[in-house]
Amino acid sequence: MLKAILIDDEPNCLKMLEWELKNSCPNVEILELCDSGKSGLKAIKQHKPNVVFLDVDMPYMNGFEMLELLEDIDFEVIFTTAYDEYAVKAFKINAIDYLLKPIDEDELMAAVQKVTTKLEMQQLPRNIATEKTAQNIIRKIALPTFEGLVFAEVDKIIYCQSDNNYTKIFLKGDKDLFISKTLKEMEEVLGNYHFFRVHNSFVVNLNEIKHYIKADGGYLVMSNEGKVKVSRNKKDALLQLFQTPSRPKLL
Repeated sequence: MLKAILIDDEPNCLKMLEWELKNSCPNVEILELCDSGKSGLKAIKQHKPNVVFLDVDMPYMNGFEMLELLEDIDFEVIFTTAYDEYAVKAFKINAIDYLLKPIDEDELMAAVQKVTTKLEMQQLPRNIATEKTAQNIIRKIALPTFEGLVFAEVDKIIYCQSDNNYTKIFLKGDKDLFISKTLKEMEEVLGNYHFFRVHNSFVVNLNEIKHYIKADGGYLVMSNEGKVKVSRNKKDALLQLFQTPSRPKLL
């Protein structure tokens, strides 16, 4: 059972979410309903939930401010709000999902399933978890651009390039994206997929590598003919990946 806390300053929204969870998600045990960030903090410390359904726009203390007061966020966060302008900030703090009110039943069930899958993966031995992830993981990720969220297929990402606090995403068959995530954040997002950080400035899709060139300190030629530098301390680890039968072979 997932242990959940619901936090929303609007009583009607709180009761509606409780009803939807009880009717659509029988594996969720609701520990407490909280009508403010303050009461939410108290409930989190007392119950130690697996997941918190958190409204953003609340008086005195909004959802983001409430999270900042916690020393350690050891639970998953699903934001629930009527406003989509908070989506980028929500994903930057690694919220597992972001639901717009009125909450769609299918989207709610999908969000709960994400939490369930993530917790199951954490409890599996590493080798089994890796295999299970490859089979069941969702193949799209949300990329926060200046215009809003773009949901991109992971397999279409050729490589990511750092640009200070932003990242440029090179995609197959589509225009490149400039997103408001650091390369470190993208490395974490893509950690369960076939990606590898070859340089301080680059994370690459291992399936999109065409050549490794020794000249000029070493660099990769990607499927879009882009050239990606490889750090000296990353070269051996990168090439070793292609010695493993389960990994894709260099073209």
